[in-house]
Amino acid sequence: MLLTRRGLQRAFLYGLISGLFLAALLKIIEHITRFKVYTLLLNVDYIPYIKTFVFPELVEVGFHLIVSIALSICLYLMIINGKISSSRKIIVLCTFVSFIIGVAIFPTTTFSDRTPAFTSIPSFSYWIVGHIMYGCIMGILFARYLTKEKGF
Repeated sequence: MLLTRRGLQRAFLYGLISGLFLAALLKIIEHITRFKVYTLLLNVDYIPYIKTFVFPELVEVGFHLIVSIALSICLYLMIINGKISSSRKIIVLCTFVSFIIGVAIFPTTTFSDRTPAFTSIPSFSYWIVGHIMYGCIMGILFARYLTKEKGF
């Protein structure tokens, strides 16, 4: 596999698709359950200077999508440079990295009063399941594009 402009464009698109999915999923979960997982996704209270501003929801979603696209490009580079050619391995990599990021970011709830409590098991569960699904979707998209395996 080679690094190509088309591949980078796909990575951009897959980051956008996966990021929109995660945002929509967590927004629905927050609406139904009242656990502030969508608020956490858009939270920037832990970033110095930026936390002093109040942004509209659309701008906060834009920040989330920028991070999602950057992650997708990084995963694409990992897949290409690691010469990962198995659909299963691509999906596992994307899912695992997304899971780790979800675990690493959840503690930022302690920096804001708008987000769920750090000890909220339901919030953590929804958050992690959302990130696992995000990673699976991204992995499936990359696997379909980068492998020739049947069924993808």
